[in-house]
Amino acid sequence: MKYPFEEIEIKWQKFWDEKKVYKTDLSNTAKKLYCLVMLPYPSAAKMHIGHWYNYGPTDSYARFKKLKGFNVFEPLGYDAFGLPAENYAIKTGVHPQDSTLKNIADIREMFLRMGAMYDWDSELMTCVPEYYKWNQWLFLQLYKQGKAYRKNAPVNWCPSCQTVLAREQVLSDGTCERCGTTVIQKALTQWFFKITDYVDELLDGLNKIDWPEKTKAMQVNWIGKSHGTEAEFAIEGHDEKITVFTTRPDTLFGVTYVVLAPEKELVQKITKPEFKEGVDKYIDSIKSLSEVDRTSTVKEKTGVPTGAFAINPVNGERVPIWIADYVLATYGTGYVMAVPGHDKRDFEFAKKFNLPVRKVILQAGTNESDELKEAYTEVGTMINSGKYNGTQSDIGIEKISANLEAQNLGRRTVNYRLRDWLISRQRYWGTPIPIIHCDKCGEVPVPEDQLPVLLPYNVNFKPDGGSPLAGNEEFVHTKCPKCGGNAKRDVDTMDTFVDSSWYFLRYLNPKFNDGMFDSELAKNWMPVDTYVGGAEHAVMHLLYARFIYKFLRDIGLVNGDEPFQKLIHQGTITSQGAKMSKSKGNVVDPNNFTEQYGADVFRMYLMFMGPYDLGGDWSDKGIVGVDRFVQRTYTMFETYKDIAKENPSNDKYEIGGLNDAEKNIYRKVNQTLQKVDIEIDNFRFNTAVAALMELLNELKGLNECRKDLQTYVLERFALMILPLAPHLGEECWNLLGKEKTIFEEPIWFEADSSALTKDNALVVVQINGKVRAKIEMPLDLPEAEVKKIILSDDKVKTHIDGKQLVKEIYVPNKIYNIVVR
Repeated sequence: MKYPFEEIEIKWQKFWDEKKVYKTDLSNTAKKLYCLVMLPYPSAAKMHIGHWYNYGPTDSYARFKKLKGFNVFEPLGYDAFGLPAENYAIKTGVHPQDSTLKNIADIREMFLRMGAMYDWDSELMTCVPEYYKWNQWLFLQLYKQGKAYRKNAPVNWCPSCQTVLAREQVLSDGTCERCGTTVIQKALTQWFFKITDYVDELLDGLNKIDWPEKTKAMQVNWIGKSHGTEAEFAIEGHDEKITVFTTRPDTLFGVTYVVLAPEKELVQKITKPEFKEGVDKYIDSIKSLSEVDRTSTVKEKTGVPTGAFAINPVNGERVPIWIADYVLATYGTGYVMAVPGHDKRDFEFAKKFNLPVRKVILQAGTNESDELKEAYTEVGTMINSGKYNGTQSDIGIEKISANLEAQNLGRRTVNYRLRDWLISRQRYWGTPIPIIHCDKCGEVPVPEDQLPVLLPYNVNFKPDGGSPLAGNEEFVHTKCPKCGGNAKRDVDTMDTFVDSSWYFLRYLNPKFNDGMFDSELAKNWMPVDTYVGGAEHAVMHLLYARFIYKFLRDIGLVNGDEPFQKLIHQGTITSQGAKMSKSKGNVVDPNNFTEQYGADVFRMYLMFMGPYDLGGDWSDKGIVGVDRFVQRTYTMFETYKDIAKENPSNDKYEIGGLNDAEKNIYRKVNQTLQKVDIEIDNFRFNTAVAALMELLNELKGLNECRKDLQTYVLERFALMILPLAPHLGEECWNLLGKEKTIFEEPIWFEADSSALTKDNALVVVQINGKVRAKIEMPLDLPEAEVKKIILSDDKVKTHIDGKQLVKEIYVPNKIYNIVVR
């Protein structure tokens, strides 16, 4: 009989739901396991294959751990605020709230169809007041401690999305990660979270967690810690000083000019009148350039002089002050000392504008008089450096730093690439910022007892660069909580990464009304034990969540330092060797295949395609093979229906009491049990599925085994397939005649260790490259005895009698190769 997947999947989904078999007892923490996939964004009404690949295999892992006796908590929610829904509203007129709630309802149905083990009582969505109220409360706690602040700053602006982007949301080519439009620079007053207060903790914490090394390296590079020295350059004719940060103070004698970021206020103060027109024109010309464009190493260097001069602190030399776009006001001090002899970028700039190039570090094996054809950036001997001449440059770093500190002209310090988290967005579909602006009182936080600040439904979604909330008079105009006078609400909304920075805490009790989350549950259940999601979140969500968790620890709401103990990234499913896209016509719709083959076959094929962290290439033919395996499995269990009821199995068997067929199958099922246990536990689903396929082939001789041993084998087969194909596994267990389902009373069989060792080896005999015999013999037999057994075998003798043995090669316990002529 063909496996009736539709009937069986509906049957078991209904049973699981009615029995609440996936409800987690959060009071039991003895063997707690918090397993979580990054919450999905409901930007469309359908789950695509990437969703399936993320959620299906992880659910299989969670099911496996439940069978192993863990108290597994596997919740699900929706990252429901964000740009796509708002852009859809602009395009179609469908309100973001309406489209989002409809998409969530559709996606929920698809998750149910998948047969996942979610605790649906813990479901949440981030776009409802019950959730975003606590985003606002979090903002106020950060504000109280000076960790939420507002300042005017150059920001990344997407002209298409009409909003600010965090640096992390700008791709390496300078385009918006959402829409691909070139990002420009714009000066706006924005809200920031002070993530830089936790910079060293964010670095140190990476040593405490089990994350992919590549992801940890990405966070290390993004934080960008560098040890160096600040040196102060006086400005001729001015009281102000220019403070530069350098990791190479040993090259200070080689400074031939200084460069300022064009946006720095100091530029206007020091620019000489005859240079002002050129400076202003240059500043205007670079306004549209993104940070990526400005700092590109391949971009042609541009800049203009200010006419002003700085004084080098180590030799008193006057050096010209320039402005150039490659220096950013938001990175370091916004001022750079230029050493063209020993910095590639400075060398190119100096050559273009005919600025002096001075050699102060001599490369070994070269002469002081040799002209520099390119910047020399390695360690060498200091020259043209006064009293430091002849000093090794790496030693010179310490000596010059100490000298600057002694003269109060500089200090050793640490610099970071990481900047504070810009959270303001000029969009509607997000959390309103709980701040009121009063002409008399200034910035006034909304009192906590007045939260949430509700997002109004009626807004105009015109993309004019301002927040859509600004056009809603009822929302904007309010009273100042401090003086009672007329005031206005802040009309920006928060970056949606705020929503996802703490959602995993709310899952534990999403209906909790007395705080942001149930702190007692959080202290017992955090950190998340296994967290699964895309590597693209390495320097956004994963960094922000770590920061917020540390802040929540500091205000006493959680224990520990890190939110996610183990992190796993899923790979990418391609089609015809390419990334799936509608334009390429290679998109795989999961619904088409679940309707044809069922959810279990689809889930298992995704796991079988390749290593989970690498992904694989979709093949319509490949899924047919998995379907065939499922059909054969179901047929086998149908054949042995009710066998467990009539012939109960032993817990284990003595190998010596089994016949040859029983012995082989007993060994194989226990070897497979050990293999599947290890592979699923390490997210190596493809090899677990392959092991079960191999076992099924071995079970062709199951009818030669005694009845109770047949039960033993089939019980273990059903249990092994259950995490990978949950509906099929439950049905197979039921077919054996079991009264209770596995997930009502979870169990896992441990492999019989005595069955994992082999007594005999099966040696394959090849003659002139062709297999001519397979001979069983005692394991690890001496080669001379192996040869004697093989050469006396009748099948072998028919191929070698009367011929000359030219060569013999023996691979112990595996292959015996013979070449004859």
